[in-house]
Amino acid sequence: MVEKTPIAILISGRGSNMMALLEACAQPDYPARVALVLSNKPDAPGLDIARKFGIETSFVDHKSYGRDREAHERDINQILEKTGVKIVCLAGYMRVLTPYLVTKWSGRMLNIHPSLLPAFPGLHTHEAALKAGVKEHGCTIHLVTPGVDEGPILAQAKVPVFENDTADDLAQRVLVQEHRLYPETLARFITEKRS
Repeated sequence: MVEKTPIAILISGRGSNMMALLEACAQPDYPARVALVLSNKPDAPGLDIARKFGIETSFVDHKSYGRDREAHERDINQILEKTGVKIVCLAGYMRVLTPYLVTKWSGRMLNIHPSLLPAFPGLHTHEAALKAGVKEHGCTIHLVTPGVDEGPILAQAKVPVFENDTADDLAQRVLVQEHRLYPETLARFITEKRS
């Protein structure tokens, strides 16, 4: 029986990377289990998907906190700690985190970003890649640090950029790699932490 590290997945939307992680964690030999899916939006479609998997879900609506981002994160952290998770995976969580939460989970919080960092941090990465005329694009899994998309890189996957690509074409090609890379990288990260 493989020891399964409890993880939380933070989402803001449909959670396609969450799905990839849920499916991986459902495998008996995978070294993690999803103990919680949490969103900053009460109506995030990914919450319903997680519930269908029998996963505990929660939301902390950021709108209730006005501009006090740290108070929002303190309440998120309380739930994370109460649930007993050891690692937090950001999967389409569309909030820039404050130093409070980043520091609390330093070295234990992963993010997936749809570009080959350090190129194209932030939003609209596929449009930026096309505009820059790059020949390769892709995705990055990194540890979360206070700087946006600046943490140590754990893994990357590349895709070619074709002449007639739209941002949607590129996004779809990158997404296929994201869904493969996140579960692989998380498993390796956990295994290396244990050894």
